Amino acid sequence: MSNHLYNDPSAKVDRCHLRKNTTDAERELWSILRNRQMVGLKFFRQYSIGPYILDFYCPERRLAVEVDGGQHADLHGQEHDAQRDSYLQELNIRVIRFWNNDALQNIGGVGQRIKEEAGKRS
Repeated sequence: MSNHLYNDPSAKVDRCHLRKNTTDAERELWSILRNRQMVGLKFFRQYSIGPYILDFYCPERRLAVEVDGGQHADLHGQEHDAQRDSYLQELNIRVIRFWNNDALQNIGGVGQRIKEEAGKRS
């Protein structure tokens, strides 16, 4: 395993694969995060930190944004998310999560919540 904490080169193939196979919900969310549209902050897609690849990450605010499908609702998914969130919190990274259907059906509300969180400093 490499000693790169952020965007480990050994995870590049996985990150590229995830970018090429973006879900509809991730595409919708990226449409409001890309090009510094969210209060002038730079967000990255499929950004790796340690052993995890985050859906979206803003280094300036140390804010991770995750868009979750149904697999996150079962016990295994919840345990994995809790372990991942704990790891990120130890690095002083805040995580906010949205369900796929929220990103697809209420992108305005999702965007507002991200703005509120992005306005907070770590």
